[in-house]
Parts: sequence; C-alpha cells; structure tokens
Amino acid sequence: MCSFPTPRSRTGSRPGGKKAANRTGTEHLDWALSDFSGFIAAAELYDGPFCILSLVDNRTYKRLAYQVLSRAPTAKDVEAFFRRFQAALGPRGLTVKGITTDGSALYPEPIATVFGDIPHQVCTFHVLREVVNAALSAVAQERKRLTATAPKLPRGRPGTKAARRAARRKKRIEAKVGDLFAHRHLFVQRQLTASERATLRRITRGLPQLRTLRGLMEDVYRLFDRRCRTDTAVAKLAALRARLKRFGRLREALKKLLTPGLDKALVFLDERLMGATSNAVERGNRRYRKMQKTVYRVRTQRAIEGRLALDLQRERQAEGRARTTKLLHKARAA
Repeated sequence: MCSFPTPRSRTGSRPGGKKAANRTGTEHLDWALSDFSGFIAAAELYDGPFCILSLVDNRTYKRLAYQVLSRAPTAKDVEAFFRRFQAALGPRGLTVKGITTDGSALYPEPIATVFGDIPHQVCTFHVLREVVNAALSAVAQERKRLTATAPKLPRGRPGTKAARRAARRKKRIEAKVGDLFAHRHLFVQRQLTASERATLRRITRGLPQLRTLRGLMEDVYRLFDRRCRTDTAVAKLAALRARLKRFGRLREALKKLLTPGLDKALVFLDERLMGATSNAVERGNRRYRKMQKTVYRVRTQRAIEGRLALDLQRERQAEGRARTTKLLHKARAA
C-alpha cells in the first residue's frame, strides 16, 4: 500500500505577492497618482482580529494606499497612515483638496492634524441608512402600540353583542397592523407614485404621528438636493430640528437628526467635485470580501497584504491588457 506525503499547509500565500507588495509604494503610486483628482475616500475594513485601512481616489476610483493592522485601529494609527500618504504626495507636488469618510470618530482629528482645514464629507449613504432604520423602528413601535390596544377575547365564538363588537374591532386593528407592516417601505421611500401616496393616506388614517413621520422623511431627502448650497441645507436642517422637537415619540426615534455631526453630510453641496458618498473605497472592500469567500486561506496578515498587493497590480495592468486585446482584435479583423 502506497503512502503519499501530506501536502504542506498553505495559508493563502500566492507567488508574486511579496514582489507586488514591494512595488505598491512606487510603480502603483506613480500610476494611481498620474491623474490624481485631490479628492479621496477613506474607510476601514474589519476581518477577525485584522483591520485594513484604505484610501481611494474619489473621482477616478483608483486605490491609492492600504495598511493591514493586526488589531482594531486607533486615531494614532489613522494619523500615521495619512502621514505616509501625505509624504508620497509631497515630492509629486500634489495636495488633498477634500476627503469623504463614514461617520466613524476615528477620522476627524487625524484629518485636521495631517491635511489641515480641508472639506470633510461624511458619507450620505451611511447617514441616510441610520435615519431610515430609525424611521422604520418608529413605524414598528407604532404597530406594537396598536397591537396592544386590541381587546383580548375569550376562546370560542363571541356570543354577546359586546363580544361581537370587540371581535370586529380586533379584526380591524389586526388588518391595520398588517397593512403598516406590508407597506412600511412607503414611509422611507424617496419618491412615491400617486397610487403609493393614496395607499399611504389609507393606512395612516387615524395615525397622525405616522403622517408626520413621512413628512419629516421628505424633508430629510430635500437636504441632499444638489441644487442647494450648504448654507441653504443647514438652514433647512435647523428648521427640521425645530419641527422635530415638537413631537415626543418621534423626537426620541429620530434623535440621529439632532446630532451635530449631521452637518458634515452636507459639505458636498458646495464642493461640486467632492463625492457625496464613500462608495469608491467601499467598492474595494466589497472586492476583498468577494475574494475572501473563494480563498478561505487568506487569514494571516502576510497573506492579506500579498493578496491586496496582487489585486492592486492587476488593477494597474488592466489598462494595458485592454489596449493589447483591442490591438489584437483589430489585427485579426484586418
């Protein structure tokens, strides 16, 4: 009986990863900064005990820099990461004109320390997601309150007139709660058709709090209208906050609108070239997650750095491959 040697355990390392990592700070940066817009997006990606800090050009979507940490980052780590990127910009005569991040508290202080007084945009998707979730929670609380008002009936068919009346009332309440659940998306949907507005009026009949909630959400969406300037949007936000304070339950549910950091989500209205979202850097994070599903061995810091470096190299070489393919097709067609 033959015995075969056990194959050596692999942890996701791939030939060329170390060489690609050595070129990240030279060849890749030269390529990525060749048409640098000055507007960047920053984000962190958590993977078990590791954290990946990333910077991406928010106009060209080119990935500029990354760093893999073996722990959760601190503001000092982010500051050191930004300083290394700033040091790469200096010799090339480039500067950062604006930055977009999520609402994390890691970024404001390092941005001010390293880049100075530049526009700092908080991703509107992150802000709106929190507001939408809060609005849906308010609808859920109203459904729960309605359910509690339904009369409790004994088992069996109602025999008296009062019992039949209570049964009909319970059925109406259950139907209304079901409608609120089935059409809960209408409270947070940005645009409504005429039929959807009619449905919303029907299911909120007798529920003024929910009608007010829908009006507040429409005011929230108006804040991010590109036709406005930041000063106009800030004035609208102040009026919205003053209106919200008049409603007890809604004020508690939508307290995110009262936080001072919300003003930073409106910076992009004055900076036409600044991205309103951090989707540029989130695309790279999604690419990493997708790769991770098929390559489970990428679970060490060295393997993660090698894979990221190879991915940047593949991105850098994509333009050359596209030109070569186009020339080959032309040659074959001739």
